Amino acid sequence: MNPKILIVEDQFIEANSLRISLHKAGYTVCSIAASVDEAIKIKNKEKPDLVLLDIRLQGKLNGIDLARVLKSENIAFIFLSANSSKEILNAAKSTRPYGFLVKPFRDKDVLVAIDVALYLHQQNQEAILNDKHSKADFKEIIGKSPPMHTVINNIKIVSNSSISVLILGETGTGKEMVAQCIHRISARGSKPLMVVNCATLPANLVESELFGHEKGAFTGANEKRIGKFEQANGGTVFLDEIGELTQDLQVKLLRVLQEKEIDVVGGKKREIDVRIIAATNRNLDEEVAAGRFRSDLYYRLYVFPIHLPPLRERKEDLLLLANHFLQRYSQKEKKPITKFNDQVIDDMHRYSWPGNIRELENIIARSVLLATGDVITDLHFSSFEKNSFSNASSFSTKTIEENERDYILDIINKCNGKLHGSDGAAKMMNINASTLRSRMKKLGIEKKK
Repeated sequence: MNPKILIVEDQFIEANSLRISLHKAGYTVCSIAASVDEAIKIKNKEKPDLVLLDIRLQGKLNGIDLARVLKSENIAFIFLSANSSKEILNAAKSTRPYGFLVKPFRDKDVLVAIDVALYLHQQNQEAILNDKHSKADFKEIIGKSPPMHTVINNIKIVSNSSISVLILGETGTGKEMVAQCIHRISARGSKPLMVVNCATLPANLVESELFGHEKGAFTGANEKRIGKFEQANGGTVFLDEIGELTQDLQVKLLRVLQEKEIDVVGGKKREIDVRIIAATNRNLDEEVAAGRFRSDLYYRLYVFPIHLPPLRERKEDLLLLANHFLQRYSQKEKKPITKFNDQVIDDMHRYSWPGNIRELENIIARSVLLATGDVITDLHFSSFEKNSFSNASSFSTKTIEENERDYILDIINKCNGKLHGSDGAAKMMNINASTLRSRMKKLGIEKKK
């Protein structure tokens, strides 16, 4: 039986065009609704499998109000959006739709979005009824808090699909680890996973790095190069720090997502079969509003977002993580350290962890190295971390970017202004030096000369 779709759209021409397109594709279309009240009456009578839902509708109620009703009744829905405000978009996203379609859209985009939404909705129901994954599948993801249960459940759902995934979270929350987990337990797990840090791509060779080039394609191209996308054919490409991509490269990535093909520099177009997982610590809503990130690419990537909570919002997982790192680094340093004393545990819970899991790991590693007995009696914070700890509440009153800026500045000061090398700030923060420079530029931090 063909899926039944309800169109909720107050512009008749657009609604009728959608209806014709869906009929041609073989879908059954319910009556068209122009308001929430009409939509609810049709929903109750015709029992749709999926709803295409405009945000702005006739009457006092809007599409977001209807979305909450659909969510409570477990009916899949996709938003139709024009130039909505940031507040409306945030409210729409909070209802967890199965997709966004940005007006004007192509028939092909509509059909792909519906196909993905119906598949995901089915997978979601099956995942709830029949959880086929074992704990071993998620051994790297440590946590029992409600936010982490949500993350793990989202990984289970999306691993059965090949749709694009956008992982959102602050620096140090474990975005790459989640990407690796999604790839490993998916049907593509036996194929390559290619990791690309968008912040470190050389500007003059970025297309060659991603899409490859033919011999002689440009000066210095002395041999053929296979790009990351072609290397990952059949597998997954993880685009870390997607918010750092230039506008022209955003256009090329959008074409890859839409057409499933790449333009090899100096060569011909080639079809590829890759799954895209992207990650960023930026607020992409703000980037889109500021014109720095394309809205069409954003909605292409925002098919299935996974939000990683900062460590300060999952304090019940703190000791689990700390003990995990304690065991790892005790074994590495061949020290018989078995636990933390009560004061250290109390200190860990009072600290706000602006650097998240990465900062926790670094501090545990440093504390194990400097420990003299079989119990950790002191957390060896940097000078910045000590100042932060003495006034922990200061972090809670600042924005995420302000916290990150303070954290980076004091780590750089601790390293006497040195960014790279064994005693540089990048090494202490456990990130690439190019990534650090990119974040400094974004946050307006200038290196002292």
